[in-house]
Amino acid sequence: MRILIVLLACAFNIAHAEEFNAKVIAVLDGDTVLVLRGQQKIKIRLSDIDAPEVGHAGMGVQPPNSQKAQDYGMASRKSLIDRVLKKQVQVNSRAVDDYGRLVAKIRLDGRSVNEEQVRRGMAWEYSHFHSDARYLALQREAQQARRGLWSMTDPQPPWQWRKAHANTPSQSALTPVAACGSKRRCAQMTSCDEARFYFTQCGVKSLDGNGDGVPCEALCGGSSGKH
Repeated sequence: MRILIVLLACAFNIAHAEEFNAKVIAVLDGDTVLVLRGQQKIKIRLSDIDAPEVGHAGMGVQPPNSQKAQDYGMASRKSLIDRVLKKQVQVNSRAVDDYGRLVAKIRLDGRSVNEEQVRRGMAWEYSHFHSDARYLALQREAQQARRGLWSMTDPQPPWQWRKAHANTPSQSALTPVAACGSKRRCAQMTSCDEARFYFTQCGVKSLDGNGDGVPCEALCGGSSGKH
C-alpha cells in the first residue's frame, strides 16, 4: 500500500510538471505569486528559495491575531513586485505542494527569477537538502556583498522564524482548509487563509470584487492595502 501511495504521488507530480507562459497579477510575498493563465488564476510558490515572511492581518484584522512582518519581508516582496508584477513569465512547474500551490521555477526574459531573489539577498536558498551548488554560490555572493537581508548581523531564516511564531498564520505555511463548503461572501470568512483557499482552490470568484487577484481586501489587503 505504501508503495502504491508513493507511485500515485509521483504520478500526480509528473502530471503537474509542465512549462507554460502566464501573466503575474499579484505578488503575495517574496516567494509566492498569483498568475493568470488564460482564464485560470494559479498560485505559484517559487521553488528552491524561502523568503522572509510578510505580515498580514489575522482574524478580525485586529491584534492579537495580526502577524508582524519578518525583517526584510516587505522588502523581499517589493523586490519581486518590481521584477515580475504585470509581466509575462515562463513557468516551469515541478509539483503541487500541500497547500495546492504549484511549486515552480519562473523565468523572465530568459533569467531565473528564483535565482535573482537569492542573488539580491531577498531570499534564502532552500534547495533540496541545501545541496544545489548554483543557489549556494548565489547566496554566498549576496552574503559577501552584504546585500539585502545579509546587511543584518544575524538574519533569521524564515523556517526558524515560522517555528518561533507557530501560533500565527503564515503566507508560506498556510493551514489548509479541509474542503470547499458553501461560503460565497467575504463576511463568511474567518481569516485571510480561508478566503485565499476558497478563492484559489474552490473557485469562488465573488470574493475578488475588484479583480486584482486578491480576495477579501478587508482580511488580506489588496492593491490599495498590505498583505
